[in-house]
Amino acid sequence: MPKKAEKSAPSPEVFTLLVELGRSPDDDLPEGASGAALLIYASGANEAEAVRETVTVLKTAGVRPLDVTSYGTLAERLKAGDHIPEEERELMARAAAENAVIVAQKTYFTDEAEDD
Repeated sequence: MPKKAEKSAPSPEVFTLLVELGRSPDDDLPEGASGAALLIYASGANEAEAVRETVTVLKTAGVRPLDVTSYGTLAERLKAGDHIPEEERELMARAAAENAVIVAQKTYFTDEAEDD
């Protein structure tokens, strides 16, 4: 009897996500911060899965995701004309290889006005 062709799961893609965080009792944001933004590289079979996994990981870490903006995959960003430095490409490759959520950059928000 011939074997049935096995369906293979689509290979994960890596999406660039910007996640805005609010404060929560369990977060480790610095005193005086009103929230934060995280630049994240997250793998997933599609964008929705990458966003879901990222939100789940962040909630498990005790932070409060408020909004997620996706900037797409590496191919989509290159097509849009974005310049992607080698350092970012390496983090994207790591996210793909490890099927992981990688925080590439953190920016803390405060209520204090900056001096210009």
